Amino acid sequence: MDARLNYFADPTAAKVLKHFMSAGKALKESPLPAATQELVALRVSQINGCAACIDMHTKEATAAGETSVRLNLVAAWREATVFTDAERAALELAEAGTRVADAATGVSDEVWAYAAKHYAEEQLSALVVLVSFMNAANRLNIITRQPAGHYEPGQFH
Repeated sequence: MDARLNYFADPTAAKVLKHFMSAGKALKESPLPAATQELVALRVSQINGCAACIDMHTKEATAAGETSVRLNLVAAWREATVFTDAERAALELAEAGTRVADAATGVSDEVWAYAAKHYAEEQLSALVVLVSFMNAANRLNIITRQPAGHYEPGQFH
């Protein structure tokens, strides 16, 4: 499968994506735990069906020492016993923030309070931006049918 567009071949898209990737780098440097970031990025990408991002974040998480058991259970995190309460709160917020069109209420007060219980304000801010960032990245890749399978850890960072 070939991508519909090569973002880096177009001057405008390349310029925008350079800044977009800088935002991703800033998130990586945030106080939100790296493992949580990868789990959230993976879950958002699973919900949206973004193969390129699933490829990227499973490989980044593995390279950072994440276990295959936890990665394989992200899609069913509610029934899995391998995630901390804080990770569960982040995954729940990620799902609610990704599925805003599916629920007329958006992110409920209960979901927000559970996340706020586990994360300091700076971490919570990073989590919200990460969910939004991943949804945007997923859409960029899905619209242009970016292929998956050839990502190498560290390729974009």
